[in-house]
Amino acid sequence: MTAGPRRRGLPRRRRTFTALSILTASAIALTACSSGSSDSKATAGAGGGADAGKPLKMGFIYATSTQNPFQEMAFGAKAAADQAGNVTLNQAAPVGVNGPAQVQLFQSAIRNSPDGIALETLTPDLFVRPLNQASDQNIPLAAVDTAAPPGTKVGLYVGNSNAELGTALGMEFIKHVPADAKGEVVIGNDIPGLQLLVQRADALIAVIKKERPGLTISGPFDAKSEPTDNFNAWQGIVKAHPKAIAFLGVGGQDGVSLPLIQQQTGRKFLAGSADIPPEALQAVKNGQLFALSSPEHWLKGYVAMRLLIESKRTGKPMPTGWWNPGTLIVNKDNVDEIIKRQVDPASRAAYFKAIVDKQFADPNSYLKPITEAN
Repeated sequence: MTAGPRRRGLPRRRRTFTALSILTASAIALTACSSGSSDSKATAGAGGGADAGKPLKMGFIYATSTQNPFQEMAFGAKAAADQAGNVTLNQAAPVGVNGPAQVQLFQSAIRNSPDGIALETLTPDLFVRPLNQASDQNIPLAAVDTAAPPGTKVGLYVGNSNAELGTALGMEFIKHVPADAKGEVVIGNDIPGLQLLVQRADALIAVIKKERPGLTISGPFDAKSEPTDNFNAWQGIVKAHPKAIAFLGVGGQDGVSLPLIQQQTGRKFLAGSADIPPEALQAVKNGQLFALSSPEHWLKGYVAMRLLIESKRTGKPMPTGWWNPGTLIVNKDNVDEIIKRQVDPASRAAYFKAIVDKQFADPNSYLKPITEAN
């Protein structure tokens, strides 16, 4: 729920699975996207070598098909493949966050996507062995949104700064609260222990404590990540804090749930979140959210896939380090523009063209050591 990057250190999941959980693989959403254009001149990522139009089989394996942040990354990866042309892109994700099922999908991609795989996962601790297996088979790899776990050989991480994202949301929040304000501010975290969300929440809280010391901060509370669970969790949190002046989330579903709760209860409070699902964008436009801090997930998927394709077609080594595509605040001033951007694949590609042209014209400006990812 969002993308400088920051998301390592998930707690180790239980490793004992019943037959039922193993069968979850049958409930997996698989999408094979074939980008069949062979016109390499029409693309920004084809490279200029003798293999500029070489057919490629690439993969993008992501955490879940049920949440907007991960769908946006998949849209970006597909846009890069479509622009490059002659790329068969296998995109696959479980229905709901399911680490073991995602491992199965990644292992399938090792067999079927030998030219390069981008991985976005919320359970990185499960991917040490699979990533090393892919590396041992000389499959180019890129980590997206969540850095690869220690003990692997993945040299490229494409993700936003979550510390920057949380800081930006905090700075937007204080614009709506007087300097001498008193009251309670409640923080929610969709996946407690997920480092990237912890980094967002920590940075958000740091801004509020510094800039509005009269406010009392409660949380972060577990707000859950799946849509229905998130709504139910926030209902309970809001009910338990009847005098709070603000509820702030750092995940992808919070900006959907909090406006719905305002509608259903008639209660008014300041609300803000991360990520840009369409319902949340509409809530900004309606004034139910003061802002969204976007990790710009489309860019992460696009950048990672384009780098993989260009490296394969030009023969140049993959860049190494942390590529930070940036963060965007969405508020009443630019929400109409972002709503138009999000209409369809063509509108996204048109909006981001100047941004990706700028970043790929000077890659070193966007690369830092992975150890600096935050």
